[in-house]
Amino acid sequence: MSKLTVYQYPQCSTCRNAIKWLRAEGHELNLIHIVESPPTAEQLRELVEHSELELKKFFNTSGEVYKSQNLKEKLPSMDAQEQLQLLSENGKLIKRPIVTDGDKVTVGFKEAMYEEAWKA
Repeated sequence: MSKLTVYQYPQCSTCRNAIKWLRAEGHELNLIHIVESPPTAEQLRELVEHSELELKKFFNTSGEVYKSQNLKEKLPSMDAQEQLQLLSENGKLIKRPIVTDGDKVTVGFKEAMYEEAWKA
């Protein structure tokens, strides 16, 4: 089975559910604490490219940090590099979990999406 890197936050129930699902499929997981060791701006740029998602999909829009910094208003005036830098500086701003095998990337956890992307 493939080895996957999972950027996750241990206290997050969505992350725990995703990890449980991936382990049940037999994947070997490299777990990275997204708050203690957030991906760099360059790593995030690569993750965004491989995900085929818009950069804004990587923001945890329901999180306290996002709301307290009023990012809904600020993000539209920031360029991609500024947004990547912001994400790399605070793991709580990043939507989680991010799962990658180096080519494919998923953000968040929906079982149907995982069935398509990570089913053994």
